[in-house]
Amino acid sequence: MRWILLGALLGLLLLWPSLLTVLAAAVAWVISKPVIVAFALGLAARPHLPRMRRWAR
Repeated sequence: MRWILLGALLGLLLLWPSLLTVLAAAVAWVISKPVIVAFALGLAARPHLPRMRRWAR
């Protein structure tokens, strides 16, 4: 699925070269927001973190 999306994105970039400028501006806008970057990093790291178990009594 990831490769299909990447292929579609590359196809759009080949059809409309000005789309690269718009895409770069959108990525720069998202990266400039620290809350969005922190949330995305948390989502990326979540599957690799060990789960907390219940406290023992």
